[in-house]
Amino acid sequence: MGNIHTCGPNETLVISGGCFGSTGKNMVTGSWAWAWWLVTDVQRMSLEVMTLNPVCDNVETKQGVPLTVTGVAQVKIMKNPELLGIAAEQFLGKKEDEITDTILQTLEGHLRAILGTLTVEEVYKDRDQFANLVREIAAPDVGRMGIEILSFTIKDVYDNVEYLASLGKTQTAVVKRDAEIGVAQANRDAGIREAECEKSAMDIKYSTDTKIEDNSRGFKLQKANFDSEVNTAKAEAQLAYELQAAKIQQRIRNEEIQIQVVERRKQIEIEEQEITRKEKELISTVRLPAEAEAYKVQTVAEGMRTKTVEAARADGERIRLIGAAEAKAVEAVGRAEAESMRMKASAYKQYGDAAIMSLVLEALPQIAAEVAAPLAKTDEIVLIGGSDRTTDEINKLVGSLPPAIQALTGVDLTGALGKIPGATMVSSRV
Repeated sequence: MGNIHTCGPNETLVISGGCFGSTGKNMVTGSWAWAWWLVTDVQRMSLEVMTLNPVCDNVETKQGVPLTVTGVAQVKIMKNPELLGIAAEQFLGKKEDEITDTILQTLEGHLRAILGTLTVEEVYKDRDQFANLVREIAAPDVGRMGIEILSFTIKDVYDNVEYLASLGKTQTAVVKRDAEIGVAQANRDAGIREAECEKSAMDIKYSTDTKIEDNSRGFKLQKANFDSEVNTAKAEAQLAYELQAAKIQQRIRNEEIQIQVVERRKQIEIEEQEITRKEKELISTVRLPAEAEAYKVQTVAEGMRTKTVEAARADGERIRLIGAAEAKAVEAVGRAEAESMRMKASAYKQYGDAAIMSLVLEALPQIAAEVAAPLAKTDEIVLIGGSDRTTDEINKLVGSLPPAIQALTGVDLTGALGKIPGATMVSSRV
């Protein structure tokens, strides 16, 4: 059995042994591969960029001046299958520090060799050409190791004998001298040129002033003519404008009058329509409801009149029937009373005074009640004259009853009582 191994795009899997034989190998970049246990070997090799800092201390140039040069190089293992196989043969199993040290020694050797063929001025003034020369010469050697130089630049150039400083001082002095000479020549030329320019400027100024005066005079004359023509044109234009404005105003006034006439007509039409609407509104809100109310009142009145007439007829019929019934009742009562009176008269006639006496005795309680009614409302009775006259007063009162009864009923109570068997009359003394 075996395992599946994967790698990213920045590294390469190198699988050797097993079915690949003693000299064969399989290299995979950014993919996966199968490896058998025990019989195959799997190793990884980085393809990332490696930064190198080559330094050459006190290397003599073509002039014999010792210089110290530092640079920066970016290198990496190439992905070409053939070159990748070469790099695997030389660097597989080594650490990155060992690989960079090998490449760094190669670059520094070429850098020293190239410095011995150049002057200080060539190295110092044209660093790019120097770096390109180093890259071109070193590229074939590192390429045979499967390494690619991506970039190489010179970082710094300096010396310990102050050659570069002296070269700079000399150049600075030459530059200062040339600058001072140039300034003096420039000042001289500037003065001459300034005088010439001033003379030319004055000539031009005088000529220009003369031309300006001539042009000013001509301008003023021309301006006066133009002003005259302009004023005339303005006056004509103003008159024409006023005339045209009056005409336009007149047309506007006519149009306004026409608009007012149209508005008045429209207003009259609107008022007529409003009158018609009001009439219809009055008809619908006043006349028609009034006619409906009048019809309602008339109908109700006719109904009430019919109802009243019918009620009056019913009341009349009821009254007539009640009157007839009452008349029959009165007639029956009268007949009964007449019969009663007749029978009473027959009894009175038959029994004589005894019957009259019976009627009187029956009426006495009622008469006594009528006589005593006023006395019932009296709180107390005071008899004046002493207690020996009380009996006389009572006897006098009782003695006045028979005449009163006779006056009321026509019955002689004293005579009737005297006819009662065993009754004795006692004369009263007044």
